[in-house]
Amino acid sequence: MKRAAVFGMAVTGKAVAKALVQHGVSVVASDDKLTAEHYEFAKNIGCDLAEVTNADSVASFLHNVDALIPAPGVPPRHSVLQRACDLGIDLRTEIDIAYQWESERTSPRRPILGVTGTDGKTTTTMLVAHILRTAGVNAAEVGNTDVPFMEAQGDEHDVFVVECSSFRLNFTHMFRCDASVWLNIAPDHLDWHETFEQYVEAKSRIWKFATAHDVAVAPIDEPIIISEARKSAARLVTFGVDSGDYYVNNGVLVSPHGELCTVESLWRSLPHDITNSLAAAALVLETGLVTVSDVVQALQTFVSAHHRIELVGEFNGSQWFDDSKATSPHAALTAIRAFDSLVLIAGGKNKDLDLGQMASEPQRMAGVIAIGHDAPAIEKAFSGVCTVVRADSMAEAVREAAQLSRPGVAVVLSPGCTSYDWYKNYNERGDHFVKEVRDYFGVASR
Repeated sequence: MKRAAVFGMAVTGKAVAKALVQHGVSVVASDDKLTAEHYEFAKNIGCDLAEVTNADSVASFLHNVDALIPAPGVPPRHSVLQRACDLGIDLRTEIDIAYQWESERTSPRRPILGVTGTDGKTTTTMLVAHILRTAGVNAAEVGNTDVPFMEAQGDEHDVFVVECSSFRLNFTHMFRCDASVWLNIAPDHLDWHETFEQYVEAKSRIWKFATAHDVAVAPIDEPIIISEARKSAARLVTFGVDSGDYYVNNGVLVSPHGELCTVESLWRSLPHDITNSLAAAALVLETGLVTVSDVVQALQTFVSAHHRIELVGEFNGSQWFDDSKATSPHAALTAIRAFDSLVLIAGGKNKDLDLGQMASEPQRMAGVIAIGHDAPAIEKAFSGVCTVVRADSMAEAVREAAQLSRPGVAVVLSPGCTSYDWYKNYNERGDHFVKEVRDYFGVASR
């Protein structure tokens, strides 16, 4: 690759442009909205910057480039990507180029473990890395994390654990993993992929270039995923609560290599915590990177990231949880199923998904507080299921939830929608929720 175009100048786009320049590639970059900061960045790293405002400027931007690397959030229907396809220009993603560079190393390629799925990717990626570090292996969490894969390659890591979003997988040409897991599947990001079938096809690319030496880890009760795994050349390993190669037997997580730990001693034992832990164990054990004793210790000491069914506190007999990371109905339903009875705070900016699936557990619902841009859709989804109250701010949502709660009933912020109506991201939404809860109950912020 002699010259590349990078479109999208956020965290990943900047990391890609910088890494390409460092590898001797001539780079031209752009964004829908260029700022003074973008021009300063381009000047500092030594790449060109181009305005893209009309068809002629798009053609100029793509002139004489070998590949276009779009940022993860740029959808395939964007005019720049469409024009690149018309011109026969390769579309690549940062994990694909990073894999190519890793394969071209003079020293042996370092092991790559991959994690994808509709929900649970980040937690499972972190858990895999934690197991490896517990065993003394220098692991890097890259991809759909704070650190792009390309950015971490110059560091002295032993293993890469790549969180693979459908966006990053969509334009891969060669990316493959020594072992990879596809955790689950449900409609998501249909504002980007347009159809569920296209979403599944993007996810399935995690195994598209697998060889017989690789391992495909799949949930035994997900027929779509099992089918895609069997189409690949990889060796299939399954996991599930009740059956699979990795499963739970009499309250103990077990593997083909021996018992792991009891459910009671697990870092957290909600249903999806158990399956995520089984999947993580399969990745590291099937590649021989760690021992069973390493896994046992790590599964007991792991600490999850913020905003993932995270306990805020117990007030007046009710436990309050922050699950702001749940930006799809499937993710919210996972949280709902973790509680016998709850008041749900849900809403935000929907991703063209069916919110009705969130109301599929009526016996658990003690009430719903509908918030954000798509509050009316939340109200409609839960109409006739339970009491639904509209709130026009997070502070009001907390007040209304407190009124509906009672001892033994959890209050859970699990929006099922993105945060891009009221907040910049789900972290900001979760932090604000925690602040409002603590303010309401008169608890000092930490």
